[in-house]
Formats: sequence, C-alpha cells, structure tokens
Amino acid sequence: MKILFHPEPQQISLAAVLYALGDPVRLDIVRQLATSGELTCNAFDCEIAKSTLSHHFKVLRESGVIYSRKEGTQHLNSLRRAELDERFPGLLDAVLGSLLSDRHAAISGN
Repeated sequence: MKILFHPEPQQISLAAVLYALGDPVRLDIVRQLATSGELTCNAFDCEIAKSTLSHHFKVLRESGVIYSRKEGTQHLNSLRRAELDERFPGLLDAVLGSLLSDRHAAISGN
C-alpha cells in the first residue's frame, strides 16, 4: 500500500499553502471540506476528470492544507484547520470569508 505524504505542522510553508489555495478547484475543495467536514473523494461536487481531481488532492495534501486517510477502498479527506490556524493564524478564515463574500456578490449581482 502506498503511504500518503503529509508534512509535519512545522514543515508547512506559507508559500506552499498559498500555491495550493491559488487554484479555483482546490479552493472549492477547501470550501466543501470547511462546510461539510470529512469527505470521500467521490463526495466532491467537481465536474473534472478523476485523475485531475486526484492531482488537486495531492497538491492540497502535500502542502499541508488537507489530511487524507485510507479506509477500505476510500480516501477520506479533512481540512487541517487546527494546524493551519496555529501556523498561520486567520489565514483560512480570511480565505473562506473571501469565498463567501465573492459568492454573495455573484448572487446579488454586486
């Protein structure tokens, strides 16, 4: 079985996190995890190829944004909120707040 790489909290770099969050698909994955908690790879509402989605999970995992664990044939993904909040206080809240503001503006037409 292939072991998934997860950086230790002290190894998580701001540059890697910002790179991971710099893609709209990965931002949406983070938003869904923040809203729903732990999700399997199949539970995400993304209309992209499976291999592309796997790549996005790998970038998020290896940057330290998400934690993935294998249970049977499924990978369960969760946001590493506590580690990220400790390492970069307020970063996730700012990113998620910005997503909500952008979504609200798009809905209201502002």
